[in-house]
Amino acid sequence: MRFIPTKIHGLLDYLSAGLFLLSPWLFGFADGGAAQYVPMGVGAFVLVYSLLTNYELGLVRRLSMPTHLALDLGVSGLFLGASPWLFGFADEVYLPHLLFGLFSVSAGLFTHKVPYDGRVHVQS
Repeated sequence: MRFIPTKIHGLLDYLSAGLFLLSPWLFGFADGGAAQYVPMGVGAFVLVYSLLTNYELGLVRRLSMPTHLALDLGVSGLFLGASPWLFGFADEVYLPHLLFGLFSVSAGLFTHKVPYDGRVHVQS
């Protein structure tokens, strides 16, 4: 069931991109390793594909909402959530990466696939 409007999703995109970029300093793992650079890279990527998404808060509007949601699931979600184990820093820090990943997967699963345009849409 999809209940998050795309406009709200857009706000979450920009907030989460900023949080991902700042998380190494906010949560104390800015040590110059993969634990630091993975969320920063994902945050930058989220910012770019959000600016390119065809939704209310997109700037260039080239990516479809389903493509955006697939990126949320795969890159922001699964990759970020699994990164502590993929890159071997789970003994140092894993919770921020895992929680951010779960958040991204959830947002991808529960967001409408069609931006609101004033008409009624049936969401799948």
